Amino acid sequence: MNQIDARGLSCPEPVVMLRKAMMTKENAYEIIVDNKASRENVTRYAGNQGYKVSCTEENGEFTLSITK
Repeated sequence: MNQIDARGLSCPEPVVMLRKAMMTKENAYEIIVDNKASRENVTRYAGNQGYKVSCTEENGEFTLSITK
């Protein structure tokens, strides 16, 4: 699983990082973001690419698990 730490970054950076990681064609990714806009944009992008997204929140940080 490819893990991406995008804390402290605002959009579109987390989406760009995920897009770059998805070039490896893995079945699962995990990305950590710390704002709702990034969470929503990453979720939307992953969904448009055919992935399922589940999200957990802890201390204002969102961990998105992205799977095929």
